[in-house]
Amino acid sequence: MASSSETSSTNLPLKPIPGSYGLPIIGPLHDRHDYFYNQGRDKYFQTRIEKYNSTVLKLNMPPGGFIASDPKVIALLDGASFPILFDNAKVEKRDVLDGTFMPSTDFFGGYRTCAFQDTAEPSHSLLKRFIFHILSSKHDTFIPLSQTNLTEHFTDLEKELAGKHQKASFNTSIGGITFNFLFKLITDKNPSETKIGDSGPTLVQTWLAAQLAPLATAGLPKIFNYLEDVLIRTIPIPAWTVKSSYNKLYEGLMEAGTTVLDEAEKMGIKREEACHNLVFTLGFNAFGGLTNQFPILIKWVGLAGADLHKKLADEIRAIVREEGGVNLYALDKMTLTKSTVYEALRIEPAVPYQYAKAREDLVVQSHDASFEIKKGEMIFGYQPFATKDAKIFDKPEDFIAERFIGDGEKLLKHVFWSNGRETDEATPDNKICPAKNLVVLLCRLYLVEFFLNYDTFTFDFKPSVLGPTITIKSLVKASSTV
Repeated sequence: MASSSETSSTNLPLKPIPGSYGLPIIGPLHDRHDYFYNQGRDKYFQTRIEKYNSTVLKLNMPPGGFIASDPKVIALLDGASFPILFDNAKVEKRDVLDGTFMPSTDFFGGYRTCAFQDTAEPSHSLLKRFIFHILSSKHDTFIPLSQTNLTEHFTDLEKELAGKHQKASFNTSIGGITFNFLFKLITDKNPSETKIGDSGPTLVQTWLAAQLAPLATAGLPKIFNYLEDVLIRTIPIPAWTVKSSYNKLYEGLMEAGTTVLDEAEKMGIKREEACHNLVFTLGFNAFGGLTNQFPILIKWVGLAGADLHKKLADEIRAIVREEGGVNLYALDKMTLTKSTVYEALRIEPAVPYQYAKAREDLVVQSHDASFEIKKGEMIFGYQPFATKDAKIFDKPEDFIAERFIGDGEKLLKHVFWSNGRETDEATPDNKICPAKNLVVLLCRLYLVEFFLNYDTFTFDFKPSVLGPTITIKSLVKASSTV
């Protein structure tokens, strides 16, 4: 149960926004080093909340080293203020996907793809409807295609476990099958039938690393911190360094995606623009998101231990037996499985940041005060603090698989992983992930197929900027079959 509902009172005192940006150049540099090297992400925000006794405050957000990148933001660090970022009438999301900077459009074939466009731009709605068309036309293939790919995934893991090192790289395996799933979902062809071959995940990761480098750290010894900061946050990595990787992805989709690209042209989208948007949707949105989310899911289910594994296995096997297979109706009956997925999305959202600019002067409310934000100011939301807000969720730092069962479903409106509330639907006119429902479905399917095959597992994990790195140590074959 929630210990407090989100603030709705209009009588909260209006206070000036506390916090500090520091001196020009020095302030952003100091904050950047706190964020990346001295404190780390969560401590960076928490110490400032404590210092200013407020969850709405002024601070600098990386990268801040580019001449054209203004690091100053108004940070929303609670579950009450965060949802203003979803109000498209009040905030603008033009070119803020990656935060206070935007990579060169040379990374995207010269186009501003749909994810960088604001809802007020006419092409945003058109491009998003194109993605919806692809998803709706492939609705019947989600489950069987996912099952086929997961069978290959489990075979990969078992083969590695039986090998010399007796351990398996979860991330490598899930990356390969995720790319294959997405490519075939879009084109009806395997990437191996194109010039992409088996290198899809590597091509995407190379492309992503170059454009997102200013938001990450290589984890080098402390002596190299200033050198790294200068190298990757002062001068952006040029797009030509990864052009060959991007071109292979583009040409592979152009070659294999004839049907969907024909449909794009019928909708009034240039074929070239549609294909560049497909590369971005497949590589950045879908592959980037899912290859973070699956390891997060396995991490938290793994940490929950054998008791949860048995409960999931019992629920999944009983309902599959009762329904005669895995289908949407069966998945909907699995209340614990559904809740487990939502809890993983809540406790560690794969994309932790949201950005927007105020369209107008507006007032935002935390749990205990109101604050005025001026038109044009950059607003930043740190999602893990919003979805682990102790005034909304009981024991917010604990993974509670049953949290969203029964009355707990009312808390789903406070789960924000998809750039919107979990209770809201994606439309062409908002910025909610168009594949929101598919992501939830795929996470449920993963648990279903896993616990149809195995009773439990052991693993190790290492945290990283792009989500946990999972090593599977053992898989215990299912003791009962459906």
